[in-house]
Amino acid sequence: MGVEVRLRPFEQGEFAAAIEPEAEYDDFGPTAGFASPPPSRLDDQGNLAVEADGELVGMVSWVWQRWGPNHGSRNPIIGIWLLPDARGRGVGTAAQQQLVDLFFRHTPTNRVEAGTDPDNLAEQRALERAGMTREGTARGAQWRNGGYRDVCTYAVLRADWTEGTGPG
Repeated sequence: MGVEVRLRPFEQGEFAAAIEPEAEYDDFGPTAGFASPPPSRLDDQGNLAVEADGELVGMVSWVWQRWGPNHGSRNPIIGIWLLPDARGRGVGTAAQQQLVDLFFRHTPTNRVEAGTDPDNLAEQRALERAGMTREGTARGAQWRNGGYRDVCTYAVLRADWTEGTGPG
């Protein structure tokens, strides 16, 4: 039987302490933690807690970008961070599927993107299982651990998605 994964707003005190990098792909510098629950509005930058079988195991996050000059040309770029014990169990795939589904059900966005390090094969597999298609490589797009790194870009379009169930 699979793991039950749920996204929810953060509660006071969750991840209040700084989070140390657990893997080379997590090393974006010091993080301060959350003094109070971060905002979770889908139409702004935000975060949601990830639970697996009722336990807090990580977070999903998103920022918005624009491909054109008008508001309709914007889309979220999603990301995920999981505690080491939650990795490799399908939690990341399920959490990212749920986040994509939230955007397609509750915003007019036509495209949801994600990116990962070219060496992060586990996340590439999770994004593909979550219904995203690899579109290419953004060269030198990400600053991490003292240098610029390439990013494998992934996306899914509204037309490719079936509400509540993931890829169409």
